[in-house]
Amino acid sequence: MPPMKSSAFVLCLALALGAAGAARAQLPAAPQALPSASPDYLAAMNRWRGSLSAFASADKEKLPATDGVLFVGSSTIRMWTHLAQDFRQSPVVINRGFGGSTMADCSLFTHELVVRYRPRHVLVYAGDNDLAEGRTPLQVLESFAQFANTVRETLPEARISYISIKPSPSREALMAKIRSTNDIIAAYVRTMANAEYIDIFTPMLGADGRPRAELFLGDRLHMNETGYRLWQSVISAHVTAPETLAASPAPRPVQSGPGVPSGVFVPTP
Repeated sequence: MPPMKSSAFVLCLALALGAAGAARAQLPAAPQALPSASPDYLAAMNRWRGSLSAFASADKEKLPATDGVLFVGSSTIRMWTHLAQDFRQSPVVINRGFGGSTMADCSLFTHELVVRYRPRHVLVYAGDNDLAEGRTPLQVLESFAQFANTVRETLPEARISYISIKPSPSREALMAKIRSTNDIIAAYVRTMANAEYIDIFTPMLGADGRPRAELFLGDRLHMNETGYRLWQSVISAHVTAPETLAASPAPRPVQSGPGVPSGVFVPTP
């Protein structure tokens, strides 16, 4: 099947999400958690055993306080070494980035990397590695939906922010898929309460519509300090002190459509 243009992709998703009222009777009230002994979980556990063990050791030495702000995702998060300083308006900032990880991995380890810390705000950056490994935009959406619903099951009051996939020069060939993934996840997040989509994609593009090379290291994939300063300037407005954190408006209604993509659980307004 040829790739769909971004606008068409978003329209199809919006129509699918609009069928929530009709399809809700056929969907479970909440997604079923992936069994800890599933083949996907065991394979991911084997792959990421070192990272998970490092987090466990850090927790044993000093367990972060609850009600904090937690960032989780791939190497872009892991390499943000001054994350706590950049968001010092929050007394507790937790970094649970693990390099090379995917949105699929984050959905598998939501309990280990997010729920156990009981944060008030969860920001996730993942998805570009999924696309690089051959997954489709809809598969990334499904993984994010599973992640978000797992958080909601245990932490119903937690705010969830999805940080858009960045446009890396080394992955410019994936730009069409990156745009589609960002667009459909943004549309999905708009159906959720107390959630938001943070667009870092647009400010990382130059006037020519291509990734801004000056924001990246020599590998043309990971960001340099200039890139992180840009991210901090965009994201800081979304990370507030506990006493000023406000809830999002109720989910927006959408028009009816043909059905909901398999594996995507539409939140009940």
